[in-house]
Amino acid sequence: MRPEKWFAVQLGVCQPGRAMRSLPHADPGIPDARSPFRYLWWTARGQGGPLLIGIGYAVLWWTAQALVPAAMGQAIDSLTHHNTEGLVRWSGVLLGLGVVTAFGGVMRHRLAVYNWLSAAYRTVQVTARQATRLGATLPKRLSTGEVISVGNSDIAHIGNSMDILLRGTGAIVAIATVTVILITTSPQLGLIVLLGVPLMVLAVGPLLRPLHRRQHEQRDLQGDLATRASDIVSGLRVLRGIGGEHVFSGRYREESQRVRVAGVRVASVDAVLEGAQVLLPGMLIAFVTWRGAHYAMDGVITVGQLVAFYGYALFLVGPLRTLTEAADKITKGHVAARRVVRILSLDPEIDGTGTATTEGGDLVDPASGVTVRQGQLTALAGSVPEDTIAVADRLGLYVAGEVTFGGVPLSELPPAEVRRRILVADNGARLFSGRLRDQLDVTGSASDDELWQALHTACAEDIVEALPEGLESHVAEAGREFSGGQQQRLRLVRALLADPEVLILVEPTSAVDAHTEARIAERLGKARLGRTTLVSTTSPLVLDRADHVIFLQDGLVRAEGSHRALLATDTGYTATVTRGED
Repeated sequence: MRPEKWFAVQLGVCQPGRAMRSLPHADPGIPDARSPFRYLWWTARGQGGPLLIGIGYAVLWWTAQALVPAAMGQAIDSLTHHNTEGLVRWSGVLLGLGVVTAFGGVMRHRLAVYNWLSAAYRTVQVTARQATRLGATLPKRLSTGEVISVGNSDIAHIGNSMDILLRGTGAIVAIATVTVILITTSPQLGLIVLLGVPLMVLAVGPLLRPLHRRQHEQRDLQGDLATRASDIVSGLRVLRGIGGEHVFSGRYREESQRVRVAGVRVASVDAVLEGAQVLLPGMLIAFVTWRGAHYAMDGVITVGQLVAFYGYALFLVGPLRTLTEAADKITKGHVAARRVVRILSLDPEIDGTGTATTEGGDLVDPASGVTVRQGQLTALAGSVPEDTIAVADRLGLYVAGEVTFGGVPLSELPPAEVRRRILVADNGARLFSGRLRDQLDVTGSASDDELWQALHTACAEDIVEALPEGLESHVAEAGREFSGGQQQRLRLVRALLADPEVLILVEPTSAVDAHTEARIAERLGKARLGRTTLVSTTSPLVLDRADHVIFLQDGLVRAEGSHRALLATDTGYTATVTRGED
């Protein structure tokens, strides 16, 4: 947020109980995502009242300024004619116009800040709601960087497109007012302004299309770069372990240079646009002043009117630059709205309209042949990790499939019930900032004994004991004060405390040492005794303690049995769990 907007918020622009309404809105409404323009129009209609009031104040602010040169010219003519009464009267008018300008400027700015924030908040709300609705579909359809860009820059551009509507509309009214005054005073000068303004708009028009195209290209490259950065940061430990950080840093450097070049291309058009904002109004002003001076010398207009014309020439710089600024900001808002619309147009893979019920039982995935037996600890070992992850996604209803739960198709159950009864815990989960106790016990219903029992199962007591305030300690964003293995154990604690009917763990011990892994494997079965649990892993320490082991190859079940029996009978399984070692 820009500093002036922050200060305006502090002054009560959107505080409850003040003249303005609070933000964000409780219900942002259903967005019109048929096109970027329709989305911007929907946003404007959603805040139509404050927008119209703000436009009214902007018109008042600009019009008061537009009348100043006329009042000043009248005051000068009164002075030259030794009309004291007229001089006092017009001086009072100037004072009144100054007061109106100050009031209109303050209120316009307050409404501009409100409309900027309202549009930005509304965009954040609808995109966040859509991200929640899409769930696991979102990262499959859009890159991380593309989603991040909405919060980083797009909401600002959409807010700016609403903000500029106030000054832009007021600028048009101001130009019209000045044109009427000029035509009334001197038809020739009025026609010059009347013809000059559209010509300037037409001259700037050809710059907007390449600007629009280059901004769109830069946005896409920035999104790709943000995705690359996110991938590097999340996998930094792995990259260092295999010595691959130099390769990825080189790729990041190349992509960042492409973003820089795209930024320079945008800036080059922006620079021409900025120059046009100065050059074109300046040329019009110079011509109006030159013609006005000739009319004054010929006696067509008075000295006061000449001063007024000069004042109008200077004044017109503001509204004319505002019009070109409006074209620029609305163009950027359109580019930003295109990305928002892309997100809003997606549909989740799971429609969420199921109404069936089930008493539970075995969880069966016909696509792979995997059957997770009720009340047992089942281990799923795959020759390709992606295959087991795909099975976990289907079993958790994160992707479409023909999975049944107790004989009832999982897709026919309400999604909320599926989430309550089946929990898929993978290493993509994150710790959030806040009290550690709240991060582990998300429902707030676990007792201290239950908390410490889950910590014991996950071998995470040492993590809590090392913290100054134990479970009351504050966790930083993404739990960055913890190592990868510590985060993994804390995520396991959180999954155990949720105590779902079916718990699916994806590689829950991949980042811990062998000694800790052995203890977790031994304690997990006891902690989940009588509950259905599936562990996706190729660790012999975990597989040896499972009630039942399923070996997956090419996405299909190849063998089932105990760990030791599979080692003795299946060479593919043996090669997978021993990494090809004897």
